[in-house]
This record gives sequence, structure tokens and C-alpha cells, in this order.
Amino acid sequence: MRGISWGLIIGVTVGVVIGILLATAALFCARLRKKRAQIGNSSSRRDSTTPIRPSGIDSCSVLSDSTTGMESPRNPGRSGVSLWIEGPMRKNVVSMSGIPKYSYKDLQKATGNFTTLIGQGAFGPVYKAQMSTGETVAVKVLATDSKQGEKEFQTEVLLLGRLHHRNLVNLVGYCSEKGKHMLIYVYMPSGSLSSHLYGEREPLSWDLRVNVALDVARGLEYLHDGAIPPVVHRDIKSSNILLDRFLSARVADFGLSREEIITRNAPIRGTYGYLDPEYVSSRSFTKKSDVYSFGVLLFELIAGRTPQQGLLEYVELAAINAEGRVGWEDIADPRLEGSFDVEELNEVASTAYKCINRLSRKRPSMRDVVQALCNTIKERNSRKRRRRRSFHVTIEEDSAEKEPSSPVKNVHLRGESIDSLSDVPDV
Repeated sequence: MRGISWGLIIGVTVGVVIGILLATAALFCARLRKKRAQIGNSSSRRDSTTPIRPSGIDSCSVLSDSTTGMESPRNPGRSGVSLWIEGPMRKNVVSMSGIPKYSYKDLQKATGNFTTLIGQGAFGPVYKAQMSTGETVAVKVLATDSKQGEKEFQTEVLLLGRLHHRNLVNLVGYCSEKGKHMLIYVYMPSGSLSSHLYGEREPLSWDLRVNVALDVARGLEYLHDGAIPPVVHRDIKSSNILLDRFLSARVADFGLSREEIITRNAPIRGTYGYLDPEYVSSRSFTKKSDVYSFGVLLFELIAGRTPQQGLLEYVELAAINAEGRVGWEDIADPRLEGSFDVEELNEVASTAYKCINRLSRKRPSMRDVVQALCNTIKERNSRKRRRRRSFHVTIEEDSAEKEPSSPVKNVHLRGESIDSLSDVPDV
């Protein structure tokens, strides 16, 4: 019995050990297969492209992922250096950002000794410049009395050195010399969105406003889901949206942008009226905080008024009657003069209202917003095609009704055979 007992114990022990080894091997294989699948998905997402709207005309892919556009390098910094460092080393990292550095003398000459002022912001004045290469650029100069500006300057150089997307402003160079800090951008001849909504520039049509909204949404979607690590902008507003000569929009001013983090008791940064209420109370700025600011921007495009003019109070009053879905045409911008599709305006307003929900968890992601706006534009194009077909059918029917009734004339007009004249009585 003793011999049988020991043999049974040894057999059971060996079996258990072998079972554990097999289970471990199976778990390892499963994890390895999952990791390879994730890498494959990431690679396929990077290889696909987002359709470009080259001339402001309506075009939209149903699946428009901004994350599938030009994407940031997998390593957030060069030589393994993190872009989110603080302290003395930060200035050294700026020189490694990959953005060309220009001399103060070159920029002084290009701006006519800084006399070509085209704008003024919290960062400082902005000048139009003609570079020696013939390229027209915008030069943003850090104001000498701005303490926060130097940090924002460094943030923009670090971020835009690795972020590349057709709906983000392109930083083409910088200058840090003689105590001066300057950022050099591609010149956007159509100015800011706010200048078209409230300034002397020609107001945008409704179709263009929806196209601009989609451009901004794609840029934000890229920051949230395509950049590595993800980036939150933190200051989305109409004055930070710039338009090129085709009236395509790009997100600008990344001075407050940073990786999505939860920071308690941090100072509140941003622009009054666009700030997420949850961020104000918790001091935690997330992707959904950008979604809130984008919702405010959508209502700006619809109503043509700023948050400082009581935009959100105006929206909440309208929401009582609209019930979040219909009736939003009552707040439409008077400058549109009624030239908009009511159904489409209600769809966009409904999306905007979801974005400004006071609870961040109930807001859509930017990917969901892009999808919603794409569907809106797709339906608009379908309606236009149906109208064109209906118009052509009507024209053909009118032409048929206006054809002469004389039998002889009908013969010639319709190109019938000469044999058909045999039915005409002899004279």
C-alpha cells in the first residue's frame, strides 16, 4: 500500500506541474498573439489616409478618422527624451525639436523691421513676413512682459515639432536670440474664424461653417487619438481657428496644450466661456474638456455670437423649446439671412448640445463628433444630387410640353422617317 501510495502522489505531482507549465505556455502565446494583433491594427491605421478638401467644396468620407492622417512619431521625443519635461533641460530639448531655427536678423528683414503687424494676441504681436525664399509666413513675437509666454513658446516648439496633420497649423521655424522668442507659421490668408463671424470679413455661408466644424473636429480627433502620447489642446475658441485661402480650417495656438493628465489644485488655464465646468470644479483637464470647448465653438458657428455675449444662456433657453433635437433654427445667425437647411442645422445643433453636457462621461468623443458631422455632410450631398436629378427631369418634361403640335413640324423635329409623310392628305 505504501508503494502504491507514493507512486500515486508522485504521479499526481508530476501531472500538476506539467499542467501548470502548459497553462503558462498557453497564456504566454495568447498574450503574444494579442500584442501582434494590436501592432497590426496600429500599422494599418497609420497606413490609411484622410480625404483632403482642397478647395472648400463638400467632400467627406464616412469614416474620416483624423487618426489616420499624418501621424506623430511613436517616440515622443528625439533620442528618447520626453517632451513633457520641466526645468532647465527644457530649453535644450527645444533645439532638438526638428523645427528650423532662424536668426533675429533674418526675421527683422523679412518683417520690414517688424512693421507689418497683422494681429495681436495674449502671446504678443503677429507680423506678416516675406522670407528670402519667397515664402510668406506669419511671425508671432513673444511680448517682453509675458512671463508665461516663454513656457508657451517652448511648448509650441516641442509639440508642433512632432504633430503633423492637415488640420493643425504648421510651425515652420522659430527664433530664440537676443532675448527675443518668435514662432514662425505658415501664413493663413483668410485670417481667423472669429474675424469671419464677428469682424469685417465676409460672413461664411452655412455649408462652409459645417465644413470648418468638420476640419476642427478632425484636428482635435488627431490630437486625442492619433498623437502619441495623446494631447489635449485646452484653448479651443474661434480666434484660435485659422483659415487658409480655400477656407479650410486649422487649429492653432498650442501654448496651453499638453499630455492628458489629472492634476489636482493646478491653476485654471483657458478662456472664459469655453471652459469645461467639470474642469473648473475638479481641476482635471481631459479630452472631454476639449469636446466641451468644441461644442461651444459649434454653437458659435450656428448663432454667430460669443460666449461673452451670453451664448450659452441663449442656447439653454432655446433648448427648452428644442428639446435638444428640433427648433434650433430660432438661434441661427442673422447674417445667414435664412440661407441654411433647417434639418441640417438641427442635426449640428443636436451634436453641439451633446458636447456641452455638464457631465463629461455623457459627452461624445471627438471620433463620434467627426462621424456625426461626416454623416451630415454626406446627407447634404445626397439631397443636392436628388435635387439636381429632379431639376433635370422637370426641364425635360417642360421641353416635351412645349414641342409644336403640327404633324408636319413634329415629323421634322423628332427626326422621323420620310415615310411618315404618306399619311398627310394630298392637296
